[in-house]
Amino acid sequence: MNPNLPPIKVFSGTKSRYMAEEICKELGIELGAMNIQHFADGEFEVSFEESIRGCEVYLVQSTFPNSDNLMELLLMVDAAKRASAKSVIAVMPYFGWARQDRKDKPRVSIAAKLVSNLLQAAGIDRVITMDLHADQIQGFFDVPVDHLYASSVFIPYIQSLKLDDLVIATPDVGGAKRANSYAKYLNVPLVLCHKQRAKANVVATMTVIGDVKDKNVILIDDMVDTAGTITKAADLMLSEGAKSVRALATHAIMSDPASERVENCGLTEMIFTNSIPLKKNCSKATIISVAKLFADTIRRVHNFESISSQYLIK
Repeated sequence: MNPNLPPIKVFSGTKSRYMAEEICKELGIELGAMNIQHFADGEFEVSFEESIRGCEVYLVQSTFPNSDNLMELLLMVDAAKRASAKSVIAVMPYFGWARQDRKDKPRVSIAAKLVSNLLQAAGIDRVITMDLHADQIQGFFDVPVDHLYASSVFIPYIQSLKLDDLVIATPDVGGAKRANSYAKYLNVPLVLCHKQRAKANVVATMTVIGDVKDKNVILIDDMVDTAGTITKAADLMLSEGAKSVRALATHAIMSDPASERVENCGLTEMIFTNSIPLKKNCSKATIISVAKLFADTIRRVHNFESISSQYLIK
């Protein structure tokens, strides 16, 4: 790190400590000392156990359910500002509440905008996150947002598989832009799935648009929640004659009964990053760490360097 710049200090919330420790190892620094005291009624208090006056403070915390993770991050930001940190950067490998990014029907909340307002009201100076559910969420903030892409680690993994007759697919039309970026970079065909939902987390019908016969298919998505869509798409691809189907998703939300669905479907492999800790063991799951990606970004932000060179595709 540049000795002429403010010192870096990295701290972690409760559920993202594993990620913060990996990031600190990559940066060659110690994880900062912080205490989160819980009261009997569920309330908690955040305190830094070392001076952060004049420091560049990075707070590592994904905001996956439950909402305590978001509240922890807000209190960490507030405590850091009150302790005279020079700047406070929220490092959010997974930005939760992002599926509510617009009014898609009357009288609904826009949770992604509310979360951005809360973080800014708490006092963040910058956000570093990865594979937002909707790119436009960056515009909800009035502070810089460094939006990283898991393709930086996924593309090399796909290439290492050395699959012949490769096809990139998306389990729904909404992910077409992301999947198309992978297909263009790898110079392989793109296949789409069109789905209709009966209600949230329940897929009514699904059809394949494109040819998957005798192909090795990789499904691309940003997150897997109950795994209903991804497993239905995988089985549909196999019924259409695909040789094998793998799925790749950045965020392993994996709410019940996701693990059981993945185990019981025709997927060969389910590939995630470690943005969220996997709740249940799954024999088909492969986890790829993104700690180095975040550590490199922190280093570049600290040294006022461009981060765009890290992007393979967007």
